[in-house]
Amino acid sequence: MMRWRRAAVVLVCAAPAAAFAADLAADVRMVLSRDLLFSRADLADIDQGKIVKHGLSASAPGEIAVVGGTRVNAPKALFLERVRDIKAFKRGPDVLQIGTFSTPPVLDDLSALTIDTGDFDVRTCRVYDCDIRLPADTIRRFQAIDPKAADAQARAGALFKHVLLDHVAAYLSGGSGRISQYDDGKRPIRPMDDFAGLLAHARAVGTLVPGLPAHLQAFPSAALTGAQDFLYWSKEKFGIAPFITVTQVTIVCPSQVTCVVVSKDVYSSRYIDASLSLTIASDAPQTPDAFYLVYANYSRANALKGAFGGLRRSIAERRSRNALEERLKATRLMLELAR
Repeated sequence: MMRWRRAAVVLVCAAPAAAFAADLAADVRMVLSRDLLFSRADLADIDQGKIVKHGLSASAPGEIAVVGGTRVNAPKALFLERVRDIKAFKRGPDVLQIGTFSTPPVLDDLSALTIDTGDFDVRTCRVYDCDIRLPADTIRRFQAIDPKAADAQARAGALFKHVLLDHVAAYLSGGSGRISQYDDGKRPIRPMDDFAGLLAHARAVGTLVPGLPAHLQAFPSAALTGAQDFLYWSKEKFGIAPFITVTQVTIVCPSQVTCVVVSKDVYSSRYIDASLSLTIASDAPQTPDAFYLVYANYSRANALKGAFGGLRRSIAERRSRNALEERLKATRLMLELAR
């Protein structure tokens, strides 16, 4: 009798997770369990409308990875519509300025971006000692600006926009001219190498869409059929000073049930060496106009390496988990209010 009661308790406890698993596409269920390490209890909590989050293992020093998920009572199509309107989707107190790039990109795309001494001070920018991330030869171009000139900062801001535009144009065309190394500090940083490491670690990307890793790694030469791409820039609050980024967004739907959104860091003026985020939006077939939203972010930062790197990494991971929860909560609220 006691054994029967124990078995009954086990079955009752397992039922919510099993019900959740039955409402998910098989490939998504496998990715959540195997690659993103959601437990059966996590899946049950998500199915009940809770937000579940946790850290993931790092593949290299200075790397942090976090993942979270929730259920959204709104159509998946509404979420994708909002992502495509990235300026409205990212609107918030930490996003100071934002804009999208044309195809091909033009200088006017950056007209709303302001560059002041809070972004970088041209008077103190030197190779291996600059508060903005650029290659050595580009930093020397800034050093040619007379720091005593009244318009020194304005000229530096204009030059930075041209440098950023050239980088984006080269990235989109697959031609030469991409920024491949940052020489703002004593240790050179190669963002493309760091991104390759993140992509290899985030195997869920290739599991859900087999051609997507090559699309991201060799863009635009290995374009994935059916993928929609766009680039945007933003200036955001973070740490003691804001940072300027260029991000590539790729949207692809391997089935009618599931869509994948990947964001790739194309340039970052400080803090981040490389960043990759994966968003999975998968319908809940048993509940019309509802879907499961899972977000994972993998990033590397030079500041998380070296002495006390472990402590700084622990703090950064905790903050990242909290920020992820707030992002999921805000996204869910926005979509459910708009349905």
